[in-house]
Order: sequence, then C-alpha cells, then structure tokens
Amino acid sequence: MDIKDIQNLIKFVAKSGASEVKLEMEDVKITIRTGEGTKGETTYIQQIPAMAQAQQPMMAAAPPTETAPVAEQETVETAEDNSKFITIKSPIIGTFYRKPSPDKPMFKEVGDSVAVGDVLCVIEAMKLFNEIESEVSGKIVKVLVDDSSPVEFDQPLFLVDPS
Repeated sequence: MDIKDIQNLIKFVAKSGASEVKLEMEDVKITIRTGEGTKGETTYIQQIPAMAQAQQPMMAAAPPTETAPVAEQETVETAEDNSKFITIKSPIIGTFYRKPSPDKPMFKEVGDSVAVGDVLCVIEAMKLFNEIESEVSGKIVKVLVDDSSPVEFDQPLFLVDPS
C-alpha cells in the first residue's frame, strides 16, 4: 500500500460518512477517524494479501491517523532531496568512532570540506582501528551514525555534497 492508496482511502472515508475506519493488513494497521464525532458507525476492513509484500519501514512506524500520509509525504520528499548527495558507507562491521582517541578532536564535522583520501572516522573491528577515508571531494552534509555506535557492512555513515 503506497501513499496514493492511503490518500484515496481517506477521501473515500470522508465521503462515506463513517466516523472511523480501521484497515489491517499483514504488516500495516491504519485507523482513519473523521472529525464528525460519533455520528456514523465504525467500519472494519481486514485485507490479507495473496503475496507477502515488503512494506516500507515508515509505513509501519507512522501513527495510524489522518495525518499519516502527510508525514509519509515529507519523508519521501526528504529522501528525494538526499538523492543529490553521495553516501559514504561502512566497508566493514565494527564500532564507529568520529575521533582518533577520546581526548582528540573529531576528524570531520558537518559543514567541513573533505578531499579524496581525508580520514573521516575510524571503525574498530577485532581490536584493530581502521581509518575510513573519503572516496569523494565535497562538503559533509550529515553524519548518519552516532559516535561509539556499532555499524554493519554497507551501512551509510556520511552524506557528502559533491558540488
């Protein structure tokens, strides 16, 4: 179920006169309430899809209210804005550190310029500290992982604006 389906469902519920509609699918539960109070009756719709479909994580995490499509739409727009940035991903599994040691300053901050070969962070794996170097030149827009957090292989670490 995508955003357009949810928007169409909201329009349908508003026109039907029902005060509340609950839709339950495999991984998604949506409740739509109109502001008409108790005028009308609650409608339950339970749908079991023939094939198991991968649902977007945002769909399951969104609050089941009439404002859910707006929150989803903002998330989609943010993802589109991030598409112009280059994502630097973790080449290994380990613990992510933004500093070479606790008493030293961070390698790079948001807004700092980076060149190819600049050290961005270190990832500790099996008691070895591996320096992660930038493969692109640009400006750091966002750090996607907290300091001292575990990271997985291919997990996004930084967003870099190449322009």
